[in-house]
Amino acid sequence: MYLNCKTFFSLRYGTMPASMLVEKAAQLGITTLALTNINITSDAWEFVEQCRQHLIKPVLGVECHQQTTFRYILLARNQEGWYQINLFLSEYLHSGHPFPDRAPALPGTYAIYTWGSLAPEILLPHELLGIKPRDINKLFRVDTLSIRHKLVVMHPVTFQDNEHFELHRILRAIDQNILISQLEPHTTGTIHDQFIHPAKMVEHFEQYPHIVENTLSILETCTVDMEMNVPRNRKYFLGSVEEDRQKLRELAYEGMEYRYGKDNPESARRIERELKIIAQLEFEAYFLISWDIIRYAQERGFFYVGRGSGANSIVAYCLKITDVDPIELDLFFERFLNPYRTSPPDFDIDFSWRDRDEIIQYVFDKYGREYTALLGTVTTFQTNAIVREMGKVYGLPKKEIDKILENGFNIQLNEDNIQRKILHFSKLMDQEKSFPNHLSIHAGGILISDEPIHHYCTTYLPPKGFSTAQLDMWQAERIGLYKFDILSQRGLGHIRDAIDLIRENKQVDIDIHNVKAFTIDTKVRENLKKVNTIGCFYIESPAMRQLLQKLECDNYLALVAASSIIRPGVAQSGMMKQYIQSYRNPASVTYLHPIIEDLLKETFGIMVYQEDVIKVAHQYANMELADADTLRRAMAGKYRGTKEFEQIQERFFANCARLGRPYEVSVEVWRQIASFANFSFSKAHSASFAVESYQSLYLKTYFPAEFMVAVINNFGGFYNRELYFQELKKTGIRLHPPCINNSDYSTNIKGEDVYVGFIHIEGLEQALAERILEERRQYGPYLHLEDFCARIAPGAEQLELLIRIGCFHFTGHTKKQLLWKSSLLVRQKDTSTSSHTMSLFSPAPVNCELPELAYHMHEDAFDEIDLLGFPLISPFEVLSHDQSAYIPARSFNKYIHLPVTTLGYLVTTKFMRTSRGEPMCFGTFLDREGHFIDTVHFPDSLRQYPFQKGGFYILQGKVVAEYSVITLEISQMRKIGYFEDKKFR
Repeated sequence: MYLNCKTFFSLRYGTMPASMLVEKAAQLGITTLALTNINITSDAWEFVEQCRQHLIKPVLGVECHQQTTFRYILLARNQEGWYQINLFLSEYLHSGHPFPDRAPALPGTYAIYTWGSLAPEILLPHELLGIKPRDINKLFRVDTLSIRHKLVVMHPVTFQDNEHFELHRILRAIDQNILISQLEPHTTGTIHDQFIHPAKMVEHFEQYPHIVENTLSILETCTVDMEMNVPRNRKYFLGSVEEDRQKLRELAYEGMEYRYGKDNPESARRIERELKIIAQLEFEAYFLISWDIIRYAQERGFFYVGRGSGANSIVAYCLKITDVDPIELDLFFERFLNPYRTSPPDFDIDFSWRDRDEIIQYVFDKYGREYTALLGTVTTFQTNAIVREMGKVYGLPKKEIDKILENGFNIQLNEDNIQRKILHFSKLMDQEKSFPNHLSIHAGGILISDEPIHHYCTTYLPPKGFSTAQLDMWQAERIGLYKFDILSQRGLGHIRDAIDLIRENKQVDIDIHNVKAFTIDTKVRENLKKVNTIGCFYIESPAMRQLLQKLECDNYLALVAASSIIRPGVAQSGMMKQYIQSYRNPASVTYLHPIIEDLLKETFGIMVYQEDVIKVAHQYANMELADADTLRRAMAGKYRGTKEFEQIQERFFANCARLGRPYEVSVEVWRQIASFANFSFSKAHSASFAVESYQSLYLKTYFPAEFMVAVINNFGGFYNRELYFQELKKTGIRLHPPCINNSDYSTNIKGEDVYVGFIHIEGLEQALAERILEERRQYGPYLHLEDFCARIAPGAEQLELLIRIGCFHFTGHTKKQLLWKSSLLVRQKDTSTSSHTMSLFSPAPVNCELPELAYHMHEDAFDEIDLLGFPLISPFEVLSHDQSAYIPARSFNKYIHLPVTTLGYLVTTKFMRTSRGEPMCFGTFLDREGHFIDTVHFPDSLRQYPFQKGGFYILQGKVVAEYSVITLEISQMRKIGYFEDKKFR
C-alpha cells in the first residue's frame, strides 16, 4: 500500500535517509515498499539494499513534478520498466521541456494519477488513479467496483514525524527562495504525509476493500531483479576476453622493451605475475580502456600524468599510463590489485584543464553516449549554509545572520524564538548526516557501462554539456559501476603550455616524460636543494619549502618521502618530526628488529607509506601480500570494529608467535601499524607527485621565463598572480604592461620581452579584447590612438582603461595627453553590431595644443594596482617610507633567538587552530630583496595584531631556527600604507 515514499533525495522536500525510511517500514511490519522520489533516482540502489536487509520487497519508481506541480507517479514493474522510467525522466531533464500531462505507455510501467485529474473511463491499460486516505469522501456515490482495477491507495510518505513536517516546510521555502510565511499549500506536502500503520490504513479503506486488494495486487506485479556488487563496467575492449587478454600482453611487452630494454628478466617476471592476477579478476578491459584514453591523448599531443595506486603496476608503467617505475621504487602490485579485491583498480589520469573536455568528448564518442556518463556527486547542506538559508526563510536581516555565524547561538531567555528555531532545525538536519542539497558533478569520474546507462540510473545535463548520472560514487559501486578518473589539474597546464612556449620561443622540443634524466640532472638537483620551486607542482607551498629545507632534499627518493610525510595526518602524529630527525641523523636510528631494518632502512625504520604496512605484515608476520593489503585497508578504517578486523589482528599475532617473533616487538609493530595506517599515503601516489614536481622543476631550471609565463596563464598554483609576476622578473626578461600592438589575450613571451595579457585588465570586456586582436590580425598593427579609435570605436570607459594601463605607450604620449586627446575621438555608440570597414586613408593624428600636465613616478604603479591588482615594478619601489632601518631576511641567521624588526609585503597566510582550539596563523611575506619571510603568529599575538588584508607590515619578533629553516615568531605587527611617511607625500 505504500507506493509513494520519498527520502531526502527528493531534494529540498523529503527529510529521511533511505535507511530510516526502510527501518520505520520494518518496525510497522510493512513487507513491500516503493521509492518514488521527485524527479530523481539517486538513492534507488541504497533503498533496494536496505529493503533486502530488512526482508522488505523493494519497488522502484519516480514522482514526476513540473516545478512545484505534481504530474504523476511512474512505477517500474520490472527491470525493463526501470530502464524506461530512467530513459523518460532523462529525456526531460536533458531537454528542459515540460513533462506531458499524461505519461506515455512505457513498457513495464504503471502511471498513477491523483483522483480527479483524469476520468476513469479514459484511462489506458497502464494508467491508475491514486486515492489518498483523506480523499476517501470524494468516492461518495462513485461506483468504485466497476473501476476496481484502476484504483490504488496512494498515501505519500515524506517525513518521519510532525517535527520534520516543519523542516519539510523550511526546505520548501529554501527551494523557492521565499519566506516560510509565503509558502502556498500546493507547493508542500501535508502533515499527514507520514507512515500510517497498515492496520490503520486498512481501516481508512474499510468501505473499499477492493482498492486495498488492487493496490497489493499491483505491488505484487512489481519486482526489482538487480543483483548488487556485480561488475557492470564495459566487459570487453575489443570483443571478447580472449582478444583483450592477448592485446594487453602484446602492449605490456612492447612497453617493456621501451621502458627496460629487450632482455630484462625481472620486469618480464613481474609482468607475467601481474597479467595472471589481471586475468583471474578479468580486469583487462579496464587497463585497455585506460590505455586507449592515453593513446588518444598522445596522438593529440596532450600532456598527462597517470597517478594513484595504479602506479604500483608495471603493466600500467609499460602501457605509459603512469611514469613511475614500480621496480625502482619496490612498489607492490597487490596494493593496487589482488585476488581479494572485488572492485576494479583505480587510475587517476590528470590532464590540463584546456584538454580535459576533449578527452571526455573522445570517451563519449568512442564508447557511446548510450553507455557513458559523467559520475555525479551530492552536495550536502553544511552548517553555515543551513543557518544562512534558514535565517533568510525566517526573514532575518543579513547582519543578524552574520552575527549568528560569527558568534554562535548565544540565546537569552528573553529573546524571540526565531534563533531557537534555526538552532533546533539546523541540529535536526545535522543529525541526518550528509543531508543532500543538490546534485553536482564528480571531480573526474566517468562511467562506461556494459548495458545502456539508463538500465541503472537517470541522467541529467549540467551546463558543462555532458550527460551526468544521478549517482554518486558509493551508489554506483553498490551495483558494480566503477569510475574511470579523468581529472583536470592546473599544474599540468603549466607544463603543457611551457612546452609549447619553449618550442615557439626557443625552438627546443622537450621529451617531458624522460623523468629519469631529470632526477639525476645536476642543475635540477641544485634548484631542488635551494628550494627554488615557486610555480612547481606540490613543492612550492611554504610548508613544503620548509620541509624540503629541513631534509636538504636533492634526490628523487627524498622527494617521494617528502610528498608523503607532508600530509596532515603524518605531520600531526609527530612522525614527520621523527622522520626529519632520523633523516638528518641516520646513525642514531634504532630498529625494532633486523627484519624491520631490512624492510624500512630507506625510511629509517618509519612506515612512511601504505606499502610499508604491506611489507611489514608480509615479511615480519608472514601474511600473504593480498592479506597484508586487506590489513592496510582495515587499518585505514574500512573494517575497524568489525569481526573481519579482529580476525586480521588475531592472524597477525598468531603468525608472529609461530615465527618466534618477540612478543613485545610484535605488540610495538602492531601499534605502529595501527597508529600510522589510518592516515598513511600510497608510495605510488607520492612517486606520481614527485614525477610531476621534477617535470615542473626541470622546465623552471632550464627555461624559467617560459615556465613562469605558463604558470601565469594557467591561473593556478599556491600563490596569487602577483608573486608569479615577481618571480618572472627574476628570470631577467623585460616585463611590459599590456600593449595594443604586442599583447595577446593571455600573457606572451617574445624573445626576452614579456607582455601582460589583456585578460589581466580588471573591467576590460572580453569581447572588446577579442575584437582588438582579430582586427590586428587581419589588418595589422595600430598606428596611433586615432587609428585605433577609427578601427575599433571603443566606448569611453573601455578606452580609458586601455590608456591608463599603458596600452598606448608606443605612441610617445603620456597617459594624460592620451586621455585629453581621447575625449575628441570616442564615438558613443553600440559597437556590438557594427561591421568593420577599412578607410582608404588612415586617420591623421589629432593635432591640438596640449597643456603641460604634471606627472608623478607613482602614477603608473597605482594605475596598475587599480587595474591589475598589483604593480609591475616591485611594490617596495612604490612605498614612500624609510626602509633603511629594517633587517633583511638574508641576515636573520645572525639574530637567532634575538628580536628583530623587519618590513614584509604579505604573500599568503594559513590559519589553523592549536590543540586548545585557539586560532593561530603562519604567514609568508617578501622582503625588499625578494626573499621570503616565514612568520608564526601564536594566539595571543594574532588576537592583538590581526591581519588586515594584503600590503606592507612592520614585523617585530624573535628569530627561531629549526635545522636550516628560519622563522620569525611575531610579537608585534603593524600594517602601513604606500604613503606612510609624511615627508614622502
